[in-house]
Amino acid sequence: MAAGALPRDGAVEETPRSWPVGEWAQARGERPPGAIIIPAHNEAAVIVRTLRSLAPLCAKSDVEVFVVCNGCTDETAALAREVPGVHVVEIDEASKTAALNAGDSLASGWPRLYLDADIEVSPETVVALFEELERPGVVAARPRFVYDTHGAAGPVRAYYRARSRIPGQPSRLWGAGGYAVNRNGHRRFSSFPAVTADDSWIDMQFGEHEKSIVPAIPMRVRTPRDVQGLLAVLTRQRRGQLELGVPSTTSSRGRALLSSVRGPRTAIDLGWYVVLTTVARRRSRVAMRARSRTWERDASTRSAGGSQ
Repeated sequence: MAAGALPRDGAVEETPRSWPVGEWAQARGERPPGAIIIPAHNEAAVIVRTLRSLAPLCAKSDVEVFVVCNGCTDETAALAREVPGVHVVEIDEASKTAALNAGDSLASGWPRLYLDADIEVSPETVVALFEELERPGVVAARPRFVYDTHGAAGPVRAYYRARSRIPGQPSRLWGAGGYAVNRNGHRRFSSFPAVTADDSWIDMQFGEHEKSIVPAIPMRVRTPRDVQGLLAVLTRQRRGQLELGVPSTTSSRGRALLSSVRGPRTAIDLGWYVVLTTVARRRSRVAMRARSRTWERDASTRSAGGSQ
């Protein structure tokens, strides 16, 4: 990749780069309106890292930043309150969609970025995202993202290397850890329903011509560090799609992966992808039959060192 070039959407960075934060406010010449809503359930290990990336925006702009602690029993709220400009809301129900709705009820700015508590996004990217949602016809968008596999176990890195070789849907909103809508987009729904896969649900509300992927500094998605954490994430993701009736893309993904094999390493990557995907799909079907409402969670990136 050429120096200064941005990685493609969904690329893997085993040695992550530090993206520079430029003079975004001065370059724009005005303060970008809008709101960022961050649902957080026991995210003390990662919330500071997420808010640190947004700190210049919190302190110097009209963007409202809400951290909605839902059912938290740790120090998430206290840590979030230490960041100037952040509004902290606490609700009793441990529910991501309830937190999204609580944030919506308090926010006044548009557009709105709904951001997972463990995702890093630069101020420049937020500005670019909000500007994109001012374009005629665009009502929902997200930035590009990269998978940060630094420190992950071998099978986890292999899975994401394989996954990164699957051609993505050009305008899908799910799987990146954050998405945004403007006022017109939000009129499509009165509130977020109690679903597991809120990003898949939001993606289903809009036509392809109404969505956009913004070519800005990518959001950083830290992958699980161990196989147990990865299986938890994959199980929850597939269970959420089953709840919504999202059709399986196993066949098309399989063909794309087979065509991407170029030697022993890519073949091993494919093997781990197949094994981990198969196990997660079986677990998701078991959870569906049991009507489980458990939120399968990756604990590996929420360890004592997770906030670094």
